[in-house]
Amino acid sequence: MLYWLMKHVLLGPILRLFFQPKIIEGAENIPKDGGAILASNHLAVSDSFFLPLMLSRRVTFPAKIEYFTGTGLKGKLQKWFFSGVGQVPIDRSSASAAQGALDTGVRIVREGKLLGIYPEGTRSPDARLYKGKVGVAWIALESGAPVIPVAMFGTDKANPIGSRMWKPYPIRIKIGKPLDFSRYEGLSGDRFVLRSITDEIMYALMELSGQEYVDVYAAKAKEQPANVPEQAKPADRVPESKAS
Repeated sequence: MLYWLMKHVLLGPILRLFFQPKIIEGAENIPKDGGAILASNHLAVSDSFFLPLMLSRRVTFPAKIEYFTGTGLKGKLQKWFFSGVGQVPIDRSSASAAQGALDTGVRIVREGKLLGIYPEGTRSPDARLYKGKVGVAWIALESGAPVIPVAMFGTDKANPIGSRMWKPYPIRIKIGKPLDFSRYEGLSGDRFVLRSITDEIMYALMELSGQEYVDVYAAKAKEQPANVPEQAKPADRVPESKAS
């Protein structure tokens, strides 16, 4: 109830007024029912607001648990807000916690829902597309659901990293054709298969978004931004176009 209230009454109309979001390609690729994984590039926190706003079906995004554990009035309001926009808390503090987050993703998809996920694992530090983590591939194989690539445009301009206030900027979205990995059923324990599938997803995102690809994890790039051009330039390697 709170999700739909936020979308249609409290928050959605404001976002539509100031940012004029539009799906400019591929709206027909979102299934009318059944579970699916929406794998998106990640330019800003606001990505998780605009994509659900533009789809008729509910989208559930995992969010770091810190958004749900704050204390005092601010903590309660933050928990209420992120719950209201359809996000579920995940703990990534340890290997077992990370596995729990993946299991949650599988459960959401098996329940016939749309799961939003960012294969890069964190926001891009410079609007380029970074190496994907294999969790998205594991969820796809364990759930048997298709992966639908999604490219967000303009959210980094409306909600720049470090900004406290959003500023009006047109938001555009492209949705790619579903990727079917059912041919790899039963191979979720094979790290080479997971890597290949993830690279195929990132290749689809690269083509859809037009972003330069960097074969480094975004989290590592944030730790050592000055070293990224030396470690891997976009021309050095692109993700594989087909899992093999």
